[in-house]
Amino acid sequence: MPKKGKGGKNKRRGKNEATEFKRELTFKEDGQEYAQVLRMLGNGRLEAYCFDGVKRLCHIRGQMKRRVWIGMDDIVLVGLRDYQDSKADIILKYTPDEVRNLKSLGELPENLKVAENQEEDPNDHIQFARMTNVEEEDSDSSDEERKSDLDIENI
Repeated sequence: MPKKGKGGKNKRRGKNEATEFKRELTFKEDGQEYAQVLRMLGNGRLEAYCFDGVKRLCHIRGQMKRRVWIGMDDIVLVGLRDYQDSKADIILKYTPDEVRNLKSLGELPENLKVAENQEEDPNDHIQFARMTNVEEEDSDSSDEERKSDLDIENI
């Protein structure tokens, strides 16, 4: 006989919906450093720029895998390894509110940009140069001369 469970898939679907709660702000300790994720490498690994000026290959620990989603430009707390300076382990991912609090307390650099807070800057768009003919650059030529120079056979 099959085992009788409690409810169907809709009951299971509702379990992951956690209510918003305020957790205590965690500061770095000895052997830890703040870092910003540069790129995701897959297989639970990523490349992060630590705020002590070193790029490190970081490993997402098993407790966080598949539970906490880490993306590019996220701010994380990494545990440094004594035996490998170029590698570290992800300990904690900070929320955007926690990042703002750390920034205001002076723990993070002021020039840090958080991806969720960035608004679209009109100066960031790519500008394409308009291709011009030599005749258009010449200021002495008039519109009538340009029209007469056009010939359907040249097109």
